[in-house]
Amino acid sequence: MGVPTAMRLAAATFVAGGLIGAAAAIAIHSATVQAGAVAPADDLAALKASFRRPASVPFPADNPFSEAKRRLGEALFHDPRLSIDGSLACASCHQRGKGFADGKAQGRGVPGRALKRHAPSLWNLAWASAVFWDGRARNLEEQVAGPIESPDEMAQPMAAVVARLAADPVMARAFTQAFPESPHVNGANLAKAIATYERTFVSPESRFDRWIAGDEHALTPREVAGFRLFTGKAGCVKCHSGFAFTDYAFQDIGLPGEDRGRGAVLRLAAAEHAFKTPGLREIGRSAPYMHDGSLATLEDVLRHYAGGVLDRPTLSKDLPRGLKLSEAERANLIAFLGTLTGEGEPGLPANIVAVTSGPSEPAQKVSTVSQDEKTFHPSHIALARGERLWIVNNDTRTHNVRIFDPALDFDSGAQEPGETVEIGFPAAGSFLVFCGIHPKMELYVDVAP
Repeated sequence: MGVPTAMRLAAATFVAGGLIGAAAAIAIHSATVQAGAVAPADDLAALKASFRRPASVPFPADNPFSEAKRRLGEALFHDPRLSIDGSLACASCHQRGKGFADGKAQGRGVPGRALKRHAPSLWNLAWASAVFWDGRARNLEEQVAGPIESPDEMAQPMAAVVARLAADPVMARAFTQAFPESPHVNGANLAKAIATYERTFVSPESRFDRWIAGDEHALTPREVAGFRLFTGKAGCVKCHSGFAFTDYAFQDIGLPGEDRGRGAVLRLAAAEHAFKTPGLREIGRSAPYMHDGSLATLEDVLRHYAGGVLDRPTLSKDLPRGLKLSEAERANLIAFLGTLTGEGEPGLPANIVAVTSGPSEPAQKVSTVSQDEKTFHPSHIALARGERLWIVNNDTRTHNVRIFDPALDFDSGAQEPGETVEIGFPAAGSFLVFCGIHPKMELYVDVAP
């Protein structure tokens, strides 16, 4: 399989290089391109740096990495006993050689019916928060049970899966080794093991990475021209940003259809027809494209954005309007996208440094936080119990401020540009505030007694 052979756990807090903090570089470069000028060397260098491969992979504090857990997760990912009739494994629909998708517009589960959505790629989900096309699972651990228990997919209750695996002495021993503090074959441990394995799906190096690292000959002039279009006139970078080429947010990009997407999950009209921005790494292997698999080629994708967008009120504010591309520009964009797929068989990294995720900056004692360019400013604050927090939307986008915590369940509804959300914290503790539409927007709030 070419799986990791050595994973080291570090105590450092992970900062997602390129996934957060690229907004300033993108804004400067986009403004320069729109003004008709060539981006200054310093601006281009900053923009390139925003796509740099991160040095480490984040794992949650309640599910830290271990090699035994990764090995168990790999075995479970390829085990057809997770499906009711033993005909499907996770790997059946998420094949490494097909971009961790399956090459079909819609796959088929145990009942044989076509599924409503295209199998999403699993590359680089260690940096995601909400998962599935509509984000209905808040993390990878929560996602695992979805396809297993879905009557349209693997069609097996988790209790039956656990009973099957527990009856296998080899599998029971693997669970004990992976979870020595809680040596049980159960649904929670199964989910943690598979999620651990999936977090090691870091896309392999490509020619683009070598160019970013300083090899000016790694890309052709046409490919570099495509990068300039991608980050400039075409506006692709507004959603496809950072190392993984995704903001992990949910956007309505004007595809026809009745699927409500994120709107049905949030029960929010502003998020109707919005689906997760897919990452573009290994994109040359993962056709067809979009949440419904409706676009067969990258040429079809460009035609959609340059003339095929269905106009409706919920269209993403980040979607370019009236985009016109010449044939040469389309060819350059396609050439650039080709540099995001690695050469040869896409193996998994031989060595990944695992770190614990958490705040990327010290807490500031402020009570007002701004939203701008899909980021909270600051992103870590300290309050006293009973203090109020005001969040001001200085962005051009609609946001949805949410907190899921036993001590506080909060949902702002649609927070439009210019509006302020007020939150009171009735209990001490640490709270994660995030946007339901742009979940990578995270604000850590430490509330003192």
